Amino acid sequence: MEYLLMPEIWAAFITLTVLEIVLGIDNVILISILADKLPEEQRSLARRVGLVAALITRLMLLSLAFWIAHLDKALFSVWGHDVTWRDAMLILGGLFLLAKGTTEIHSKIEGDEHHVLNKQYAAFSVVIAQIALLDVVFSFDSVVTAIGITSHISVIVAAILISMFIMVLCIEKVSDFIARHPTVKVLALSYMLLIGMTLIGEGVGFHIPKGYLYFAMAFSFFVELLNMAMKRQKK
Repeated sequence: MEYLLMPEIWAAFITLTVLEIVLGIDNVILISILADKLPEEQRSLARRVGLVAALITRLMLLSLAFWIAHLDKALFSVWGHDVTWRDAMLILGGLFLLAKGTTEIHSKIEGDEHHVLNKQYAAFSVVIAQIALLDVVFSFDSVVTAIGITSHISVIVAAILISMFIMVLCIEKVSDFIARHPTVKVLALSYMLLIGMTLIGEGVGFHIPKGYLYFAMAFSFFVELLNMAMKRQKK
């Protein structure tokens, strides 16, 4: 009870929960996009498996919190910046997001035109493997952020569980919304490229405040909502 009545504990809990939800929205959108490559009867299962994998990944990385916080051994230097193991993981994660986002945008813009009469679905195991890799990238960033806010592991676990519960409630609605609006899917993939570049920048020593990143994403989504409203009004 004494622990629960500490105001700094509740402040850290609320802050972490909000951050986990914000960071989790990206994960939910990208899981929805990848699951859409499966036959319709497998998509819901893939989304649930993806969220379970995200939860397990976050908890596993959290159990290695001390190890993650001390990944400061320099591997090599880039422009006078010593790249550590943590930086290398961020760079690899950013490169993966750039590669995946580019191929998905290319497939969306050009691939659908050639396969509209003979649509080929991806294998379930391949999609789950890609979702798992995305979970690792987003979970690493999430856990590193959480460790920087508080050292109370129980508070971080509680925030992760609540944010995951909210994502479970939202993922089907998010998936339906993206399926009805193809331009939103391209916008979400553009977010993937933006996040990838941000991770690479942080890996080589160029810190980009997350506030600028999320403001740009929110502003572009607001403009897209205005475009959709104008299209509905014309129809």
